[in-house]
Amino acid sequence: MAKVYITGVGFITSIGNDRAAVTASLRELRHGIVAYPPFQKPEVPVKVAAPVPDFQMDSTDAEDWTFPARYTIRRELLRGMAPHGVYAYCAMQQAVEDAKLSEADYSNPHTGLYAASGGSPFLLGHYLDRMRKLGVMRCQPLGVVASIAGTVNFNLVAHFKIKGASTGFSSACASSAHALGFACDEIALGRQQRMFVVGAEDGNVESIMPFAGMRALSVQTDPALASRPFDAARDGFVGTGGATVLVLESEAEVQRRGVQPYCEVAGWGQASDGHNVAISHPEGEGLRVAMENALRAADLAPEQVDYVNAHATSTPIGDLSEVKALKRIFAASPTRPAVSSTKALTGHGLSLAGAMEAGFCAVAIRDGFMPGSAHITRLDPACEGLNIIRATLPNQPQVVLSNSSGFGGANVALLFRRA
Repeated sequence: MAKVYITGVGFITSIGNDRAAVTASLRELRHGIVAYPPFQKPEVPVKVAAPVPDFQMDSTDAEDWTFPARYTIRRELLRGMAPHGVYAYCAMQQAVEDAKLSEADYSNPHTGLYAASGGSPFLLGHYLDRMRKLGVMRCQPLGVVASIAGTVNFNLVAHFKIKGASTGFSSACASSAHALGFACDEIALGRQQRMFVVGAEDGNVESIMPFAGMRALSVQTDPALASRPFDAARDGFVGTGGATVLVLESEAEVQRRGVQPYCEVAGWGQASDGHNVAISHPEGEGLRVAMENALRAADLAPEQVDYVNAHATSTPIGDLSEVKALKRIFAASPTRPAVSSTKALTGHGLSLAGAMEAGFCAVAIRDGFMPGSAHITRLDPACEGLNIIRATLPNQPQVVLSNSSGFGGANVALLFRRA
């Protein structure tokens, strides 16, 4: 089995729109949560969100969208994109540059792309409403391509001339973690030499607000109190959007190109709860098995894990489920890994979360730090026994575990190792 490495990253997030800004936010525990203007209405119970700065894409007409001047997207391309397609396009450009790839490197049958997003409820709702009111022939010809799940891989594969394996993944908040795991397998099995892994979400009213009906969103009005995983008073997650793109390459390609990777993808595991359509198993059974499978695949013992980037979204039930799973995994370990949830800073990116947090882990390994778990006022007593760090540690982790869980009890555990 070929070794797999992360050689490039691209970030468009609530805590920064490039690697340098994201790294600074992670080190300094600087969050991106704000009082979100569209939510400031009496009938809306949720008041905060974590929008992406420097992008304005709240119009249904792509020609009205604005984004940083460093990016150029032709008008004909924008017509087939959703807001999160723009995020992904910009993050893809960053990742290509960061990995020092030429078009010849990535536009060939040996390079593929796996992506994850929930589609664009914002645009889909608009186009369906237009069809009903004005008739089907008044619809934007590329409206389907721009709005349905899969729009990210449609656009990136076409616009970057990707010729290898490509598909989209749909397992809710585990989606882009699944994409990364299966992309790793493509390389390890020798089917591809290089894979792009993409997670992206709109992060606007239509993609966040429906979770209020589930009672899953925080109703805090103070942005510094809204997303606080592991805190005794946590009351729900904060929605966000953006995109992260990771470049995965085989060891042979890393050596051929002479690049210094961020880290090795040491292994991954997955398992399902088989419990509830929307709520995690109360004992964290599926996540525990996913972590065990990842450790077995990587030939690592629990005591070798230095840092855990937890899925913990700041919901009362979900965080507790993961705490129980982590305790089961590390109960017999003579050392306790540092644990934190970077969702305290970013909010929860839904299907973006797995890829975004994998990117955070890659940066933390290469740059030598472990980001703290912010906004904890009083640690939930149920967390007793876990080493949940509240401040960033200036220590370089050798092995990092990153967890993701989604609707239906889909669980993914990713393991990264210092290269």
